[in-house]
Amino acid sequence: MRRSAKRRLVATAVVLAASATLAACSSSNSSSPSGSGSSGSSSSGALKKGLKVYVVPKNLGNPYFTLADSVKTGGALAALGALGESGTETSGTAATPASQLPAIQAAITKGANVLLVSATDPSALCPTLKAAMTKGVTVVTYDSDAPTCRNVFVNQASSQAIGASEVDLLAKEIHDSGEIGIVSAAASATNQNTWIGYMKQELKKYPKMKLVSTVYGNDDPTTATQVTQGLLQHYPNLKGIISPTTVGILAAAQVLDTSKYRGKVALTGLGTPVAMKKYVLDGTVQSFELWNPANLGYLAAYAAVNYASKKITNASGQSFTAGKLGNYTIGAAHTILLGPPLVFTKANINNYNSWGF
Repeated sequence: MRRSAKRRLVATAVVLAASATLAACSSSNSSSPSGSGSSGSSSSGALKKGLKVYVVPKNLGNPYFTLADSVKTGGALAALGALGESGTETSGTAATPASQLPAIQAAITKGANVLLVSATDPSALCPTLKAAMTKGVTVVTYDSDAPTCRNVFVNQASSQAIGASEVDLLAKEIHDSGEIGIVSAAASATNQNTWIGYMKQELKKYPKMKLVSTVYGNDDPTTATQVTQGLLQHYPNLKGIISPTTVGILAAAQVLDTSKYRGKVALTGLGTPVAMKKYVLDGTVQSFELWNPANLGYLAAYAAVNYASKKITNASGQSFTAGKLGNYTIGAAHTILLGPPLVFTKANINNYNSWGF
């Protein structure tokens, strides 16, 4: 009986030891972010509170960035407030590096822990952003990237999908044939140039469509109106325009909203539903697309706070939760995608007044 009891005790000890080992392994695995490997990120503990976060859009007064950033629309500043951070929107009034850069420099001087930047020009901004990163400031770009001088980029959608889909929308409207032009924002804007690059690739599928000119409105309503008018004057046979900027497409729609052009020159691009509603309903514009800018800002804020809190690094495969938007994963080139854009037409545009813009 004694020997049997001793054997039972030994067996029990072995089982307990094995269980403890398995539990330790299970605990170690569950504490690692999805796909993080040996990146050194930590998912334990809460997010930091009280971070000084400066949100720096391309320019102040731009309706698109008002939507992306503001508390009222549920954008970046709303997310930062919910997370217990100190959020401040700051930038210049023009969508140029000369206007944006002083705001970034001032934010760093004021002790920014995080910079959330839509880059007007990656080359011009990089020396300042790199200097901030060496001091431990988290730099997250959103909307427009500065690939060599940030930790993470929050992209509104696949750049290839945006460029290709806008060409496809226009091709359908002009029956795959005719001269077309592009009304872009700034010539230095990373996102605009990337999308236009993919547009040119997609145009190879439509040999009867010819891109005759790309003009730049600099996200300024007056300039965008003038360059659209110039485009129409120089190319009287123009069949369509793509404007991958909310300021540009609205200005172009206002120019085309006359009996001379309505129904004769097609227009598509990126626009906000409320701003474009009139022109869709009166037939000036058949279709255009966009993502929800407020969700873009909201996601960018969550990504920035998670990074600054060392809950994630920029290694691909890592996941984090962005509040009401759910889970997101870091992809290639340290990029997070919001999701595919939505296409707006006369059939659905009245359904999007709840977006708040």
